[in-house]
Amino acid sequence: MLDSDLFLVLGILVSAFAIPAVLSAFADSRPPRAAALAVLVGGGLILLAMATKPGGYTPGQIPETFARILARFLGH
Repeated sequence: MLDSDLFLVLGILVSAFAIPAVLSAFADSRPPRAAALAVLVGGGLILLAMATKPGGYTPGQIPETFARILARFLGH
């Protein structure tokens, strides 16, 4: 069974952590290969989450989704 909530949260986190890597690569005048790969993986996870959840996600559902995933991993 695919867990679209988990895919969405992981995709957003991977993409968010890739932003400083992209900026660092450009600041050092080097190609952002690893950062670009992270952005592609994160974007793919977000697209997979949107495709597997009936009706998709609205921006207002994202904080609730993060809270639900965090509660699941904390055991609440």
